[in-house]
Amino acid sequence: MRSVSEIAAPSSYWALAASFGSNTNILEINLINLILVLGVLFYYGKGVLINFLDNRKRTILNTISDAEERYKEATEKLKRARTRLQQAKVKADEIRINGLTQMDREQRDLVDAADEDSKRLEDSKNYTIRFEKQRAIEQVRQQVPRLASERALESLNSRSDNELHLRMIDCHIGLLRAMENTAD
Repeated sequence: MRSVSEIAAPSSYWALAASFGSNTNILEINLINLILVLGVLFYYGKGVLINFLDNRKRTILNTISDAEERYKEATEKLKRARTRLQQAKVKADEIRINGLTQMDREQRDLVDAADEDSKRLEDSKNYTIRFEKQRAIEQVRQQVPRLASERALESLNSRSDNELHLRMIDCHIGLLRAMENTAD
């Protein structure tokens, strides 16, 4: 009689069960071995895989956080740089405007100084002309009576005799004495 185990599974199958083990040849792996290997890998590898994924997640989050912080810092630096640039532009405009204003003021001062110098030179020229004119007039005034006297004397000398000369001399001496008395 046959046993119940032989009826459910013939002895040819038991020979295969006696040699149970893992088959590493991929082409010969059956479904049970594959499930067994995957189960062992899943059971033992789950912690390693979770740790690896958690570490990777933390690294990625830290990298993102660092990148966001650097972005914020760069944005702040850019904002400060733009503010400084704007201030520098304003300062440059002020300096330029002040320079143009100073240049206009100095130009006006130079023109005014040149006008004043020109006016002083004109006044000096006019004064010199008036002075020289007065001096020439004075010289002419002095020379005219002298020349008139000389001509008169020449004409008198040519026309007169000794007696007329003596009367003329007496007349002039009288005039000089009269001038002396009026001066005293």
